[in-house]
Amino acid sequence: MSTIGYESWAVDMADVGPIYPLQGWEFPMVVIGVLFWIGWHRIQFVREHKHLEQAKQRALDHERIEQSVERY
Repeated sequence: MSTIGYESWAVDMADVGPIYPLQGWEFPMVVIGVLFWIGWHRIQFVREHKHLEQAKQRALDHERIEQSVERY
C-alpha cells in the first residue's frame, strides 16, 4: 500500500520528489494551525479579562474592606 502513488522503490530518488504522506497539505495545515493559535489566544484573553475584572471588583468592594478593617 502506497500513499504517494509508487508501487516500487527501485527508482532514482532524485526524480521521486516528496515521499511523505499527505503531500501538498502543508499550506492548509499551516492555515489551520495559525487559526487555532489565534483562536486559542482570543479565548485566553477573554477568560483572563473576565477573571481580572472579577478580581478588581473584589478588591474595590468597600464593604468588605471596611469589615476587614473593623475586625482588627
